[in-house]
Amino acid sequence: MPMTDSSTPTLLGPLFASDAMAAVFSDAARLQGMLDFEAALARAESSVGLFPAAAAESIARACRADLFDIATLARDTAQAGNPAIPLVKQLTALVARQDPSAARVVHWGATSQDAIDTGLVLQIRGGLAAIEPDLQRLTAALAALAETHAKTVMIGRTLLQQAVPVTFGLKAAGWLAAVERTRARLAEAGRAASVLQFGGAAGTLAALGDRGLDVAAALAKELDLVLPALPWHGHRDRLVDLAAALGLLVGTLGKMARDLSLLMQTEVAEAFEPAGQGRGGSSTMPHKRNPIACAVALAAATRVPPLVATLLAAMPQEQERGLGGWHAEWETLPAIFLLASGALHHMTEAIAGLTVDAARMGENIGATRGLVMAEAVTMALADRIGRLEAHHLVESACRRALAEGAHLRDVLARDPAVAGQLTPGMLDRLFAPESYLGMAERFVQRVLATRPPQQ
Repeated sequence: MPMTDSSTPTLLGPLFASDAMAAVFSDAARLQGMLDFEAALARAESSVGLFPAAAAESIARACRADLFDIATLARDTAQAGNPAIPLVKQLTALVARQDPSAARVVHWGATSQDAIDTGLVLQIRGGLAAIEPDLQRLTAALAALAETHAKTVMIGRTLLQQAVPVTFGLKAAGWLAAVERTRARLAEAGRAASVLQFGGAAGTLAALGDRGLDVAAALAKELDLVLPALPWHGHRDRLVDLAAALGLLVGTLGKMARDLSLLMQTEVAEAFEPAGQGRGGSSTMPHKRNPIACAVALAAATRVPPLVATLLAAMPQEQERGLGGWHAEWETLPAIFLLASGALHHMTEAIAGLTVDAARMGENIGATRGLVMAEAVTMALADRIGRLEAHHLVESACRRALAEGAHLRDVLARDPAVAGQLTPGMLDRLFAPESYLGMAERFVQRVLATRPPQQ
């Protein structure tokens, strides 16, 4: 019977996951991952002389997902408890139609968890490959923003209040550095997780006699996976480490999304996601320009941490092979990959097409009538009269400026205690935002300098 795939996109699927990742973690791909294990197992066992190569090729020819009925497998999985059991049954029947003798050695010496775990590892490899292009685009776009806006002055905000001047390039460099750190963690966790699972019934490969390690080595080579020191049926740390790295990626994207969505607020209006027909509109308000990419990333940042926690909670698995904890992983890790891919794809599009309003950034710095330069004045006075007295003078001037609705510079200029220390020209320089950026440009350069040359 031809394959029927139950993984067709849902109404919300394309919003929260990339097309590439949806394909990697479709039902058909899950099935093909297990079949790739079975085909490679047969070839590995024939290569060490357990049975003829012709039998292995007969098995391998039947290891095509399009030859299987996923709907029937799903129903049988509900009875068997895992998908490998009905899969092996269907595979054996397919092979038997063409080569009855080969059917006798299907799944030889393996257990269900070997097929399911190794199939998942193959999907993980595909999932990491699927997000790499967006990671490359995102880091390139962030680097371009950081370089272009290294001197674009904007107000820095702490505790959601205006603080002191920074640059938009510094903000972009902060996003970039965080993404690069997460990318490195993800790559390392991905390498660690790219290991074969092959242990047989209880992790000893006893069914293969003294050829167990020979078969395992040949199987790892067939699948281009690392052969671990021993099977890891009950030890899930590699997968959880990968899930945590994905969680960190989503959290980093959520941080970017939170910042950008706040910058897009009407009252702020300093940076915007790209506009387009049908993008970010409202069903009732024609003027709206909603932060859609940010919404997706923030939704993922809300949903992924509990999924990572699920995998952490599933780690104490019983004895040689666990009950329930292992099963809890089957949908959880793919869900993390899917949500991460959607958040990454949307934020990549947003950053690549970001609109930055430098003029508006300048206007917003002036919204407090000079109050945001209070620290700069305090530090200049502190050199002359000490930090505590300087702080007291400027704090009092800030209160007067707020009460009078006046500019802080004018209030300070009228204060004899300040005027005796700072000339009008000195005050003018202290109230120039670009004069109080500290190491902002140097920090941007340091982040950009750490990027690999090929990027």
